[in-house]
Parts: sequence; structure tokens; C-alpha cells
Amino acid sequence: MPVTDQAFVTLGTNDAYCHGALVLGQSLRNHRTSRMLAILITPQVSRVMRAGLSNVFDTVVDVDEIDSKDAVRLALLKRPELGVTFTKLHCWTLTQYNKCVFMDADTLVLCNVDELFDREEFSAAPDSGWPDCFNSGVFVFRPSLKTFELLLKFANECGSFDGGDQGLLNMFFSDWATMDISKHLPFLYNLSSSAIYTYAPAFRYFGKDAKVVHFLGSAKPWSYKYNLETKTVIEDCSTSLSESQRPFLELWWEMYSSSILPLLEKCQESHASEHQKEELDLSENQTEFEEGSLVSSYPLPMSVNTECVTETTADSCGKFSANSQLVQKVDGSHAIIVAEPSQSSTLPTVQPALQHAEETVDGGFYFGTCEKGKTQEELTSSISELSIPPEPEPEPPSAEDQRRKWEEGHIDYLGKDAFENIQKKLDSFLL
Repeated sequence: MPVTDQAFVTLGTNDAYCHGALVLGQSLRNHRTSRMLAILITPQVSRVMRAGLSNVFDTVVDVDEIDSKDAVRLALLKRPELGVTFTKLHCWTLTQYNKCVFMDADTLVLCNVDELFDREEFSAAPDSGWPDCFNSGVFVFRPSLKTFELLLKFANECGSFDGGDQGLLNMFFSDWATMDISKHLPFLYNLSSSAIYTYAPAFRYFGKDAKVVHFLGSAKPWSYKYNLETKTVIEDCSTSLSESQRPFLELWWEMYSSSILPLLEKCQESHASEHQKEELDLSENQTEFEEGSLVSSYPLPMSVNTECVTETTADSCGKFSANSQLVQKVDGSHAIIVAEPSQSSTLPTVQPALQHAEETVDGGFYFGTCEKGKTQEELTSSISELSIPPEPEPEPPSAEDQRRKWEEGHIDYLGKDAFENIQKKLDSFLL
């Protein structure tokens, strides 16, 4: 019997990560999970991908993107794209469920893991890079609007020590390392693919019992090419892998090519047929108009060719999106190709303003002291449609505004206030 008040939850902020989410969802289905499947998606996800997701997931929820915009800390990780992982906080708003397990879109389930729902919030596995911290790729939580609000408040006041969701959640659930050992998931529930070759003897001994593999790092399964005939992953100068990693990558691609690719191709063909019909209807009505017949309002025409589908009308949510061909044949192999999003967005921003905060939720966690500073304005979000021209660039700040920002601690370390620019200014005075 399906358990309808519990769910596995993941996040897709663009089409590339949605490919991973589809494989994750399919792997959960293949291993006969009894729980519901839910995914949070942002406006950047295309219509074709949304159709594919609705075939695998029970619930597809549109959310606004939240970006930490913390370039300095993200630079330490060399992963500037991880700022948008703050969007993961929306999972606490899924209050139709009483308990959930969050899993990153770059994870893959190797067996049934429904026993994770026997754990309590906040249960997670240690991070391979710093074991006193948990890895936020897999965790057990209880949806709560109160917790969601406290997380946003904490994000605005204290930020994240790594600029992404993992640093934020470790600061928020700061007693995870010492309070309750039952909330420490075994590493086999979040086996880092990067740890496979850093501690090969342990992997050789324990690896056969792995339950969830996590493709950490900038190279994701969809970053590789895959030969459908030989069923092998192809690496190049930009993507290298160890022999221990290869079986997991090939398992991911085998599932993608056998289940997900046919699904997406079917969705794409369906949308292409709909677009062709709409073009035909538009052409017929245009003829009626030229003959003096009554004309209604029509959507913009679709552009369809044999290689890709480009959508130029608003979808059912009023958002605009585009999607190029999903898989392209390259020298006998296949690689995932994803179009750039066709809309610009003014996204919610969370800036680390450093201040003291202390809260308790159901006696389950607390967070301590952080440095003092000014709180950012409340999160806001607005989506600009495709036809709206880009906003003009803002005027450069005055000297008085710059001095005020310095006094408040808002220093543009990567731009105007970079060390080399300050050095040039000093040199000009000294010469």
C-alpha cells in the first residue's frame, strides 16, 4: 500500500539537473518504494521537461529560485553555481506530507531505502570532506512552515559558511554532530563518488552494501558521453573517472537510456505535434481574417524543425521556456544537450548579514552566535516575460553611497573593491 503522507523530495533548478532527477525518481520506482515522489522546480525548467517529470513524480511543485549570491565563499569551493541550492529550503513548505527524505538530483538509489522514514529530523550522513558536518545531499526532515521561516531568517542574518545550502543547514542544525547519534545516517546512504578513490580499501570492503551513490563535484553523470552500442561511458580531457566510479556512471546511463530517454522523446514528439496543429489552426484563421471573417486572439506561432523544438508561447503557468534537442549523437556516442533558459528572472537574494540569533523548534535544534551586521530586505521575487526588454543597467553608485556600503560591511571584493583595483588607486596617488 502506498504511504501518501510521506515522500521522497528532490530539486531541479534547470533542465540539466532535471535529467538527474528523472533518473533518481526512476531508480526509486524500480526499487518499489511505497512513498510518494515530489520534485521542486524553478521557472527555468522547460515545458518538455515538465511533461517528463509529471510522468515520474507524483507531485511537481513550482517554486521561486533562492540564490545566496555569496560569491566570496562560493569561490573557495570553486562552485559559483551552488548559490541556487538555497532553493532547497522550499522543501519545508511541503506540509501535505508529515515526513520526507530529501535527495539531491545527482544521487542514485541502488536498493529500496524506505527505512529512512524510520529516522527523525534532522538525520543525515557525515560529509566525506569534513565528517563533523553532514552532507546535505540526503537528509530526513519534517515539513513545517515555522521551520521554513526560521531558515529564511537565519539565512538573511547569518548566511552560510560555504555560500550554499550545506553550510547554511549545518549552521542551523548545529548540534547534529554531538546531540543524537541516531540521527547520523550510515555513509552507505550517501556514498560520495569522490570518496571511492580517496579511500579505496574501505570501498572495496563496504561498497557492495552501498544504498545511495552521490555524484559529488562539478562533473555529473550527464557531463559524460555514453555509447549506446557498447554501453560504456566515454571520458575526455574535461571528465575523468576511476574504475570504481565507472560502474555507477554506467548504471546511471543505462537507466537513462532505457527509461528516461524514450519518455522525453515521447514528450517532445507530443509537444511537436501540438505545435504543428496550433500552427495549422493559426494559418487557417489567418486566411479567414484575410477574407473578412471574425478573428479571435491567438498565441504566438511555434517554430518546429526536424532537430529541435523551440517554444515561444507561454505555458500553462504563464512562464516562458525553451528546450533544444535532449540528446545529440556525437561521433557514435550520445550526450545530453540542454538549451539555455529563455527568460530572465529577478530572483530572491539572501545576503549574509552577520548577527546573533537563537531559536528552538519543538526542542529539536538551536543555532548560536554569528557576527553582527544589517539584515537584508525580505525575500522578493518577480519574473519578467520573454517579450519584455532587459532592464537598463543601474547608474554607478556615488562616492557617498560607496563610503556608506564600506561602513556597513558591504564590500565588493570581486569587483570595484578588489585588491588590484585598490592597489592601482594607491599607486596613482604615490606616483
